Amino acid sequence: MRALAISSDSPNRLKFTEIDEPCPGPNEAVVAVHATSLNRGELRLLAIRPDGWIPGQDIVGIVEQAAADGSGPAVGNRVVALVDEAGWAERVAVSTDRLAIVPDEVGFASAATLPVAGTTALRTLRHGGDLAGQKVLITGASGAVGRFQIQIAREQGALVTAVAGARHHDDLRQLGAGQAVDSIEQAIGLFSLITESVGGASLTHAIERVAPGGTIVMFGSSSGELTPVGFRQFVPGHEGARLQTFAYYTSGAGIGADLASLLSLVAAGRLETRVALTASWMEIAQALEALRQRSFSGKAVLTMA
Repeated sequence: MRALAISSDSPNRLKFTEIDEPCPGPNEAVVAVHATSLNRGELRLLAIRPDGWIPGQDIVGIVEQAAADGSGPAVGNRVVALVDEAGWAERVAVSTDRLAIVPDEVGFASAATLPVAGTTALRTLRHGGDLAGQKVLITGASGAVGRFQIQIAREQGALVTAVAGARHHDDLRQLGAGQAVDSIEQAIGLFSLITESVGGASLTHAIERVAPGGTIVMFGSSSGELTPVGFRQFVPGHEGARLQTFAYYTSGAGIGADLASLLSLVAAGRLETRVALTASWMEIAQALEALRQRSFSGKAVLTMA
């Protein structure tokens, strides 16, 4: 079967290659991949992984072979899954606890946006506990994770302030942000939960805005800058606040259940999935460059047809 593997000899470090069919474990289903969505973290993986490694984390497709232990969906079901690697292939073996059945109301492209970005949004917000009536600040809010965070926090009754460029403000307010500001310095008040994906000066300002006993969840550093952190930044005024790091790949079990929860929101029209770019996986180079240049807001989806 065909797959996209890393090749240092190729201009974009990727080439199509023939690989062996997946050999599933007892608790794994074989999924024929119909589409995948791209994540910014994959840009870094493309630069550091060795030749022959196959990227790809967000997949949607059809169950071609059910798990031998009887877990998970039957052959023919439409599913979405989060895998650690090898998603950019025609077929992939997936642990059944990391996939969910896609409802009839949800298209493949829409479902493909959920695994990394959706579960990251859901799980970062959980660090804030009960969000009803709480003030939540979201940096990098125009990205895929930020857009999901706004909507999920709104669903939970939070009062959301979104940090993004001015051209995104109307869009983010429509998603549920009560306020939208150009920079974190303009955010007013203290927040019980701050989701921080920028790093550098943005994280410094986040510490200045976290409420006593509140939480800052760090799940990225798009600025590439380090942030000096010291005790005196937290007192007075931010006592008991904590910095919490988050990485989706170490965030625990239950991925399939979280995907099912997100899919139910999408099917009910309560969670918008923004597919900003759809292309064939033959056009991977152009799609990756668009992602690298941040030339769209939302997700890029590649089809395997």
